[in-house]
Amino acid sequence: MPPQPVTPKRMAFDKYRPFVPLELPDRTWPGKKLTKAPRWCSVDLRDGNQALIDPMDPERKRRMFEAVVKMGFKEIEVGFPSASQPDFDFVRLLIEEDLIPEDVTIQVLTQCRPELIQRTYECLEGARRGIVHFYNSTSILQRRVVFGLDKQGIVDIAVNAARLCKKLEDTMGDTEILYEYSPESYTGTEVEFAVEICEAVVDVIEPTSDKKLVLNLPATVEMYSPNVYADTIEWFLRQISRRDRIVLSLHPHNDRGCAVAAAELGVLAGADRVEGTLFGNGERTGNVDVVTLAMNLFAQGVDPELDITDIDALRRVAEYCNRLPVHPRHPYVGDLVYTAFSGSHQDAIKKGFEALEAEADRAGVPFAEYPWAVPYLAIDPHDVGRTYEAVIRVNSQSGKGGVAYVMKAEHQLDLPRRLQIEFSRVIQGHTDSEGGEVSPARMWEIFSDEYLAEGPLALLDHQTSSVVEAKHALTAEISSDGRPQQVEGVGNGPISAFCDALASVGVAVRVLDYTEHALSAGSDAQAAAYVECEVGGQALWGVGIDTNTVTASLKAVLSAINRAPS
Repeated sequence: MPPQPVTPKRMAFDKYRPFVPLELPDRTWPGKKLTKAPRWCSVDLRDGNQALIDPMDPERKRRMFEAVVKMGFKEIEVGFPSASQPDFDFVRLLIEEDLIPEDVTIQVLTQCRPELIQRTYECLEGARRGIVHFYNSTSILQRRVVFGLDKQGIVDIAVNAARLCKKLEDTMGDTEILYEYSPESYTGTEVEFAVEICEAVVDVIEPTSDKKLVLNLPATVEMYSPNVYADTIEWFLRQISRRDRIVLSLHPHNDRGCAVAAAELGVLAGADRVEGTLFGNGERTGNVDVVTLAMNLFAQGVDPELDITDIDALRRVAEYCNRLPVHPRHPYVGDLVYTAFSGSHQDAIKKGFEALEAEADRAGVPFAEYPWAVPYLAIDPHDVGRTYEAVIRVNSQSGKGGVAYVMKAEHQLDLPRRLQIEFSRVIQGHTDSEGGEVSPARMWEIFSDEYLAEGPLALLDHQTSSVVEAKHALTAEISSDGRPQQVEGVGNGPISAFCDALASVGVAVRVLDYTEHALSAGSDAQAAAYVECEVGGQALWGVGIDTNTVTASLKAVLSAINRAPS
């Protein structure tokens, strides 16, 4: 009997209420396109660091800082110096050892509390330039359960902090101070109130077109879908005054798993800047993944304005500094993202590479520069420092395309199509019995055992000569079960003459198909020969490899005979 139908257990969905901050029926962002990278700000050293089980030590902090500088980040949030002595000390290290390039601006975070703001300014003394990022929570829930304040009380916190920041700026000597303000938990805040409190901060900071204020609208908790986030960004920008003096920044978190989409739609809605971390490390489900955002632009032909040409090196830095692994299926960087196990996918990728190489050759354009178009691969792995060799890997789900690709990419053997089918069945037998993935090295072992290993018949030597009417005479010395013997035959070529010679000692074989190709060039060049033979009423392939093409073809004939069931 079949199992009983299953009724899923009812979840307590009715305890939750949707938060819809506004309706924007005349939204314009869906008709726009991403054509330029936003300003990027790395928050790996602050938001990413505070989210770690084991926060970074000084050596890891420095390693991460150097990595994001090398990538091309021009704004880097380096810590929360008023919250911890290690953060304070690290910022001082960067300043005192002159480790900050002239075109990089460091950013430091502080709550809107006087003693913390004072400590933050102490930390920045002597820097060429720094962004003081001050924030307070504005959400409906936190106003009620955390602060017990009305809207005016929350505005007063932000305004008083802004006034103190401006006052302390006058004590900073040659250090240029810029500002960023975040109505934290923006996604839980009425958008009208977000505009109100930001306007109050702008009034105090008095930004100019040359010295703009960053207004950062963080999805501290991702509470609604990316399209709603974009609606609020567009509406906010319609309402805020002095737009030419504002840099509108996004800081998406990933609670709903939509941070990348929210950032992209937010930029379409008019945002200028995005804060995020490498590969999305951050509180709870993480911050927005800046590498994925940048690579999404790259894959659409837009300059990401970040250097991701060695994505594996970036992953190693992130894993070392964060002491957290990057998932093997993580977009663009995971171990398996350029790998196909499915047989149909492998076949399409193999054919895609061949077609692209042919098109580039016809156009006279180097393969690496030709417009990319390979099925199942959104980008050229070489562009991020990955290799083609790992694109196709073989397991029990793989087909002839995958087997053929690995044999060509790893071992330079361009197997004929029917041999691909035959050998893929051999591989399938191994995966069915052994399970798991078949590595290129293991595949070569199986191939060698199947087609290249010595069998009952072996070729010891041969000589050919031409006779009348375009016929070839062949004399060969073979070993049959370890016993040498000489055979002679005539045919229209060395292979047919060899088959005739074998018939003289009772070995019946007929050649059905033959192909060969060079494996290498130079004095030690080798050739591979593939011969399909009919042996005992069965079609079997044989393979021979030798520096001499004729020798390789004769070995291939014996390979097919040796593979025949006894």
